[in-house]
Amino acid sequence: MILNGSEILIKVLLEQGVDTVFGYPGGAVLNIYDALYKASDKITHYMTAHEQGACHAADGYARATGKTGVVIATSGPGATNLVTGIATAYMDSVPLVAITGNVPTPLIGCDSFQEVYIAGITMPITKHNFVVRKVDDLADIVREAFRIASSGRPGPVLIDIPKDITADKTMYEPAPAVQRQIPAPKLRQIDEIASVINQAERPFIYFGGGVRISEAGDELRELITRADIPAAYSLMAAGVLGYGEKYNLGLIGMHGAYAANAAANRADVMLAIGTRFSDRVALNTQKFGHNAKIIHMDIDPSEINKIIVSDYSLVGDIKEVLTALLPKIKKRDHGEWFAQIEKWKEHNLVPETRDDVLRPHQVIERTCEMAGEDAVYVTDVGQHQMWAAQYLHHCRPRSFLTSGGLGTMGYGYGAAIGAKIACPDVPVIHFTSDGSLHMNLNEICTAVSYKLPVITVIMNNAVLGMVRQWQGAFYDRRFSSSEPERLTNYVKVAEAFGGRGYHCETPSEFEAAMAEALKADGPVWIECMIDREEKVLPMIPAGCTVHDTIFK
Repeated sequence: MILNGSEILIKVLLEQGVDTVFGYPGGAVLNIYDALYKASDKITHYMTAHEQGACHAADGYARATGKTGVVIATSGPGATNLVTGIATAYMDSVPLVAITGNVPTPLIGCDSFQEVYIAGITMPITKHNFVVRKVDDLADIVREAFRIASSGRPGPVLIDIPKDITADKTMYEPAPAVQRQIPAPKLRQIDEIASVINQAERPFIYFGGGVRISEAGDELRELITRADIPAAYSLMAAGVLGYGEKYNLGLIGMHGAYAANAAANRADVMLAIGTRFSDRVALNTQKFGHNAKIIHMDIDPSEINKIIVSDYSLVGDIKEVLTALLPKIKKRDHGEWFAQIEKWKEHNLVPETRDDVLRPHQVIERTCEMAGEDAVYVTDVGQHQMWAAQYLHHCRPRSFLTSGGLGTMGYGYGAAIGAKIACPDVPVIHFTSDGSLHMNLNEICTAVSYKLPVITVIMNNAVLGMVRQWQGAFYDRRFSSSEPERLTNYVKVAEAFGGRGYHCETPSEFEAAMAEALKADGPVWIECMIDREEKVLPMIPAGCTVHDTIFK
């Protein structure tokens, strides 16, 4: 059939199983939005307050579902407003297709109104990007974009479509949905690796987001239990193992549990599974895991030996790699090793609980108890993010959404909106801070417009908490620009947008507010007053080791 470019775009989105998109209209994408209007019975479009919020929403939707998120923006500032969201998705390996409009083809390169070379701008932060030059190529480009975004190590892909291409007509031929392509694993060293694991006396597993992406939680758990190996997770893998599971030592790295970092330091064999040795984990690359033989498993061959030189490697999808490895693993009992770990656990920080003031761990733990085990948690970036990673009692791989690689303040609200649309039947809790919320608080209007009961818990200490913590520890308490002393009345702001707000200073007030929020049919903000001297502890300074851990 003969269709214009915009109609072809919508047809191919439907081919790929897309029923939800996020975006913001503008001149260069008017034809696309007209086609969306005509297909509104098949694709629901969510208009956010800002294109960055739309991109984070598509990101949150993708993380919560495992599907490829889709965001649409117009040319010029609309496209550039996507950049932070695209970079966030790129750093955390989130499948995303960003569709931007551009000025008509004859005007490209003429400094036309709202013209920008978005393909060039986003080249370093996408897996690939396309500029459509002929309408005849459009369908195949969109299909290829979805294939690239979801295949191998997932990530964002951008398609830039000039306005005349969206109006030009050509023949459309339907095609089946593209399937995620997973490269065959490279298992050349698998027998030797299995032998090393079987002979280890102090084995340790450090796993990351690749386990979550490949949905390999069951295989990881089988490896852990069969070989009797303790494990710790990076920020991106929170929730893969249950909070109270026997083998789970907790978060590793700068703000990780002491026992997790100590075990990594003393292990004789370290399995790094679906992770990339981030500088927030391998703080000192010369000493991280220096007593261990390193076995690195990852789908991306460029990660092997990039930061830490490994002794052995397995390249491939983690689920496939572990499935191939498991039959070669013997049942072991490392009782002496676990006895040592139990001694290290005695040094794990246990914060004091109080009844008269709100402490971060109490807010997070009580939220978990009240929201239930199916809740989805989304964070912004800062102290509250680390507190959430430390104290959330969640046990589902796609139940913790956060910006780990880029560390994007303002990520949370948009992502929470995307998560709520993806998971309408479970509570979605957005943990944020007064610093992060001010970045994108305008997105409450989106939640109000679509009647999305996102619950936002604001850790308000009236400062930029993580910046101030570092200034206190390493800059002789010279608190430069980290104490803005904003006077925002969050209850009134929430109400002004059409939501509900609560102000809490004690645990009992918080419990009452959360109980009301969980019954609400729209967005709720709960402001929690937190002392500015509250710190994220323990903490290993950058470039240091577990021996330099700060506990107070």
